[in-house]
Order: sequence, then C-alpha cells, then structure tokens
Amino acid sequence: MNFSQAVSSCLRKYVDFSGRAGRPEFWWFFLFQIVVMVVTGFMSDILNGLAALALLLPGLAVGARRLHDIGKSAWFLLLGLIPILGFLILLYWFVQPSGPANAYGAAEAAPDAPTVMPGPGQQ
Repeated sequence: MNFSQAVSSCLRKYVDFSGRAGRPEFWWFFLFQIVVMVVTGFMSDILNGLAALALLLPGLAVGARRLHDIGKSAWFLLLGLIPILGFLILLYWFVQPSGPANAYGAAEAAPDAPTVMPGPGQQ
C-alpha cells in the first residue's frame, strides 16, 4: 500500500472502527496527518484547529483498526491518555507486524509478501 492508497482508504473509512489496518496503512496516514498539521500550522491557528478536528475521527478509526490487526481491542487507544507510558505502549503495539487471522478478520495479503511453498504431501 502506497501513500495515496493509504490516505484515500483511511479517509473513505473515516468512521469504520471494525476490521483491520496494516502497518503501511497506519503509518502512511500518520505521516499525512503530520504533514497536514505542520502546513496548516504555518497558515493559521484556526485552519490548524479545523484540520485537527477533521482528522480526529479518521485517525482514531485507523488506530483502532491497527490495534485489531495485532489482536488487541480498540479500547486500548485510551492508554494514550496516560502521559508518557501510554504513548510508549501504543507506539510499541503500532510497530508490531500484522498477526494471523483473529476475531477482527483475516489478515490482508500484502502484494509483495513472499508465497510459501507447500511441504511434501501438502497439496
């Protein structure tokens, strides 16, 4: 997933707190949020506030889907309210690789993921 795919996917699913989001989708959208906030911050405080408000729900939704991807509940986003420790725990979870199929759905197949050859007798 590239930058534009990730941003359009997150903005399209801006209130979809179900399902899963892989690392590329989460981190590309995170970069998009940072760039938008820096650019609007240089322009105007009001514009910056509006951009932050507009990106709040998509950011929470992709964070919830990212936690689902590693098998955690979206309620763990509340750890972000704990000043330093909560941020570090969430950061650790956000950088974890995608897990196998879980209660939140099947893992997305990455287009560049290596294929596994079946072993002898497994067809």
